[in-house]
Amino acid sequence: MDRKKLITKVLFLFLILSLTSCAPAGVTENEYGFFAGIWHGFILTFSLIGRFIFGYDIGLWAETNSGVLYYTGWIIGILIIGIISLGKL
Repeated sequence: MDRKKLITKVLFLFLILSLTSCAPAGVTENEYGFFAGIWHGFILTFSLIGRFIFGYDIGLWAETNSGVLYYTGWIIGILIIGIISLGKL
């Protein structure tokens, strides 16, 4: 693998890890929309790692969401991060 690509991927992973944080302790009253769905799709991998490997009680999506727009953003976020991780973008 090219050294520049490796450095870019490591920096991208560091950026994603530094921007993610723990979910709030309780359910919020905020209604999450399209862009929050994209963000939650981006961090799904880290949520799964925290939930299944470390045993934290982390939700995989927001319980108080706007419905179809939130889930559309969530799927788009998953697709974008999948394409980036495969190196196709």
